[in-house]
Amino acid sequence: MGEARSAPTVGQMVLGMRLRDLREKAGVSYDVAARALHVNQTTVRRMEKAEVGLKLPYVEKLLQTYGAGQQEIDSFLALAEEANRPGWWHRFRDVLPDWFSLYVSLEGAASRIRAYEPHFIPGLLQTEDYARALLSIGFPHGSNQELERRVALRMERQELLSRPDAPHLWVVMDETVLRLSIGGPAVMRAQVDRLIESVQRPNITLQVVPFSAGPHPGMGGPFQLFRFQIPELPDIVYAEGLTGAGYLDQRSDVVAYLEALDRMGTQATPARRTENFLRGIRKEL
Repeated sequence: MGEARSAPTVGQMVLGMRLRDLREKAGVSYDVAARALHVNQTTVRRMEKAEVGLKLPYVEKLLQTYGAGQQEIDSFLALAEEANRPGWWHRFRDVLPDWFSLYVSLEGAASRIRAYEPHFIPGLLQTEDYARALLSIGFPHGSNQELERRVALRMERQELLSRPDAPHLWVVMDETVLRLSIGGPAVMRAQVDRLIESVQRPNITLQVVPFSAGPHPGMGGPFQLFRFQIPELPDIVYAEGLTGAGYLDQRSDVVAYLEALDRMGTQATPARRTENFLRGIRKEL
């Protein structure tokens, strides 16, 4: 079986789900599937959950066991071969934490990204100077070369917002984000200018929760919700806490975060007024 790796690609996640659906449709148990591969049931489960790479001979044998025709098998194997190829971010594996590679994969495949940010400008909207100043704080012991690699990764991530099939990015952030000086006044002025430009783009919605709005449901920490046009993929939430971060796809969890975003949206400045709010902040910098 393929060795475990840091994180699956979205393609591997989708194909794993398809393998599960094909097995269930064929009425094949985990035990029968495992015996066809001469492995234990855990291996089959891990393939379906994309916890291991999709080894093509194993995939082919499973599809035969599930009664798939040769044309379907050939098509599936071609997709699996493509899904097993590392994403563009693999070039940055020297500075990309294992747990965050899945985030970048989900971000690139999403059709809609909703986010709450209480502390910093979201990475997809940061200027290069803001990102450099922020990352130098987050990785104080890294070399200049590592810092520039992290900045380059963040800038390359932003290219997805300019694609013909760019996702819609909808961010709700606290006023604190704009008041916290990162890199000094000149960096912040340029950053706010970037946000003013961003809200004029049709695929970007930005709202600010002012101090006057008081407490709100998202105060526990930042999070992002990814929605996909791929039928097999459910909404997935990436949530950060004090001691780590995690990915949630259970419907009850996702609904809770959606409700929090909706409630925060009603407390935030309406999107049509965000530009004026930002210009007011800009005058104070």
